Amino acid sequence: MLTIENLHAAVDGKSILKGVDLDVKAGEIHAIMGPNGSGKSTLASVIAGNEVYEMTKGNLLLNGEDINELDAEERAHKGVFMSFQYPVEIPGVSVTNFIKTAINSSRKAQGLEDMPASEMLKKIRQKAALLEIDTKFLSRSLNEGFSGGEKKRNEIFQMAMLEPKLSILDETDSGLDIDALKIVANGVNKLRNKNNAVIIITHYQRLLNYIAPDFVHVLHNGKIVKSGTKDLAHELEAKGYDWVKQESS
Repeated sequence: MLTIENLHAAVDGKSILKGVDLDVKAGEIHAIMGPNGSGKSTLASVIAGNEVYEMTKGNLLLNGEDINELDAEERAHKGVFMSFQYPVEIPGVSVTNFIKTAINSSRKAQGLEDMPASEMLKKIRQKAALLEIDTKFLSRSLNEGFSGGEKKRNEIFQMAMLEPKLSILDETDSGLDIDALKIVANGVNKLRNKNNAVIIITHYQRLLNYIAPDFVHVLHNGKIVKSGTKDLAHELEAKGYDWVKQESS
């Protein structure tokens, strides 16, 4: 699904990622953990194609295709989805209209016609029911006045509707209460299948109580310094990141 080879990246000339290697296969969930400033969000942004981050060395392959030179929109059309830590409010644009536009934009990029209105409505109802979303929620302006949990529910709904190949959740658990955390986890678990993959960027282990990752990787000083199963997350919770720093030094 996603292959990262010797990835280096910088922001404003400052080196952040210093040789990241990662292989994410279809059907897998990978958690990227690490202390503040380790490069977690930079990694997520580089994969998604954020132009603020300069990829200085290495390769990104999506299903064997080189996506190094593709911009964020092109990567999205290829099936890359990113859930933001702080989603943007868009007054006057309903959740439904936003998702309709996103889906039809992706279809256009693939040479397809707009999704028929009846098919779109059916899909919206199916996904809303799957994620236990009240349809009244979908008529509200995108993220305007939304609680933290509602913003995350909305992003998971977008993920459900777009059906991406690769979903990147960038510290989506930041600042969430336990109910909102369960909303995110429930959505990810329901949408997981053998044809997609998920990368969870998180600082804390608590989200992984509800989403069982296949692999956990610790990012420190711009490199993955340790990988393991979900048990590694529990070990980090008990010992802290200083333990990994000492082992990698």
